[in-house]
Amino acid sequence: MARIGILTGGGDCPGLNAVIRAIVRRGTDAHGHEFFGFSYGWAGVLEGQGRALDLETTRGILPRGGTILGTSRTNPFQDDGPGTEGVRAGMERAGVEMLIPIGGEDTLGVAGRLADAGIPVVGVPKTIDNDLAGTDFTFGFQTAVQIATDAIDRLHTTAESHNRVIVVEVMGRHAGWIAAYSGMAGGADAILVPERPFDIDKVCAHLRRRHDRGSRFSIVVVSEGAHPVGELPVGEDRETDAFGHERLGGVAVALEGAIEERTGYESRMTILGHVQRGGTPLAYDRVLGTRFGVAAIEAADAGNFGKMVALRGTEIELVPLEEALAEPKLLDPRLFETAEVFFG
Repeated sequence: MARIGILTGGGDCPGLNAVIRAIVRRGTDAHGHEFFGFSYGWAGVLEGQGRALDLETTRGILPRGGTILGTSRTNPFQDDGPGTEGVRAGMERAGVEMLIPIGGEDTLGVAGRLADAGIPVVGVPKTIDNDLAGTDFTFGFQTAVQIATDAIDRLHTTAESHNRVIVVEVMGRHAGWIAAYSGMAGGADAILVPERPFDIDKVCAHLRRRHDRGSRFSIVVVSEGAHPVGELPVGEDRETDAFGHERLGGVAVALEGAIEERTGYESRMTILGHVQRGGTPLAYDRVLGTRFGVAAIEAADAGNFGKMVALRGTEIELVPLEEALAEPKLLDPRLFETAEVFFG
C-alpha cells in the first residue's frame, strides 16, 4: 500500500474530476492505496496542503466540470523557486510517496523534471487545446469543441438575420484544433489558425466571393493565437505567466474592424473565452478521463514511472514524458485542407 498524491495544474478542463474519481476508485478497490489531493496544483504540493481523497469524497463528481482540487499555474522551477527540493518537502509533509499530476505541457513539464530527479511520477494529459504530443486526443477537447460549435450554430441565425459577418474567437495559443473542429462542424466560411498566418486581404476576398454568390452573411472562426503574416499574435499585455506564456486574446476585435473597413460588410465579433472550459463534460471526455485515470494508477502501482498515459488509436498506452513534451502537437495539415473546401 502507498500514499499517492494527485494534483490538477494549469487551466481547468471538463473531465478532470472523472480522472480523479477513476484513480481513487481503482487504486482503493484493487490495490488498497491511500490518496491525497493537493490543492491548486503545484502550489499545494509546495505548501503540503490538500485533503485526503477516498470513495466517499469522490462520489458524485463524474459529471462535474472544473476540478474539486482547484488548479493554478504555479511553477516550482520559476526564477528562484524551490524546485525539486521544495516538491520533495511538500510530499513529505503530506506523507506522499509518489505523484500523479494531471495537466498539460506546463504541468507535465514540471513532472518531467521531477522524474529526471528521481521522484516517482505518472502523468495524465489534459488540455482543451489538444496540442500535447504523444496522445491522439486529450480529454476536455471534445467538450470545448462542442461548446464552440453550439455557439457558432447560434451565431449563424443572428448573422443571417442582420446580414453581418461575425468573427468567433476560440482558444488555441499554438494549435488550431478547436478552431478547425468547431469551424468545420459549425459550417464556418473561414477558419484562421496559428499554424497558418493569414493575409487579411485574402480573407476578405473569400468573404466577397461568398457574398457575390448570394449569401449576405458569413462566419469566421479564429484561434486566439492566429495572426497575420509577419506579425505577432494579439495579446492583452506583454507580461508572462509563471511558465513564460503571454496572455493572448483580442484577434477577433482586430479582424472585426479590418473586415468591415475592407469590405463594407457590417461585422461583429464574439470571444468565447473561458466558456469553453466550463460546464458538464461530454460523455466522450468522461470516458476518456476515466480510462486515463485507471491506466495511471495501474502504472503507478507497477512502478512504471516517468511515463504519461496516452490514447493511441483506441488503446490506452504509456509513453515517456520526454516524448510527450518534445514539441507541441500542431494541427494536421490534411484536416485544414478538408476545411478549406468550404471556405468562401
